[in-house]
Amino acid sequence: MTGSEPAMQLIPVLDLMNGLVVRGEGGRRESYRPIETPLADGAEPVAVARGLIGATGTDVMYVADLDAIMGGEAQVPVLQALGEAFPDLRFWVDAGFQTIDAAEALIAAVALGAGRIVPVFGTETLDETEALARMDGPAVLSLDFGAEGYRGSPALLEGAELWPADVVVMSLAAVGSSGGPDFQRLEEIVARAGTRRVHAAGGVRGRTDLDALAAMGVAGALVASALHNRRLGQVAP
Repeated sequence: MTGSEPAMQLIPVLDLMNGLVVRGEGGRRESYRPIETPLADGAEPVAVARGLIGATGTDVMYVADLDAIMGGEAQVPVLQALGEAFPDLRFWVDAGFQTIDAAEALIAAVALGAGRIVPVFGTETLDETEALARMDGPAVLSLDFGAEGYRGSPALLEGAELWPADVVVMSLAAVGSSGGPDFQRLEEIVARAGTRRVHAAGGVRGRTDLDALAAMGVAGALVASALHNRRLGQVAP
């Protein structure tokens, strides 16, 4: 790593709706529109993913399947197309999983091979508070916070012993904003996480935020708008 690179894992985000990549703003999913970005011609997922990979050099992509999160069908063909286009990429997928069975069914349906689809269990949709302990393979927990506060079972927020190795602190109201990450909440979660890797999601504006997050022990950041807006510039190694 050189001094010009962010001292943490940078994970680009694809928000998928109706087969296209959309621009997330403030968690108001009903108002999301197909993305316009200098990283790709149009909002086709493979094209946008290629632009994000070129900008970051990542080997992990976060995919939010908003159709599934809002109660619709998972976008299996889109996930398959992404997997075939980028055979060396792993995908952290949030598809509104309510149960472990739902996550395992999606992994089987996409059929990309062992470990390439890592399910993200969001607390706003998860019904089984102990599902993560029963997952046969890696998993990510997303602690979801809206403008009104935490969304989900208090047992998952309070019970750090239930958390897997990777935890996302999802600040939905900050998505697509220029207000910055929720540093106070992230500090609180890092203090309780022990050896688990904590990842910030929502509000990252640029390198200054990445440096501040790294200094407080945050292991990674989920980023979309700062890349599309070129506030982070070219960060690929």
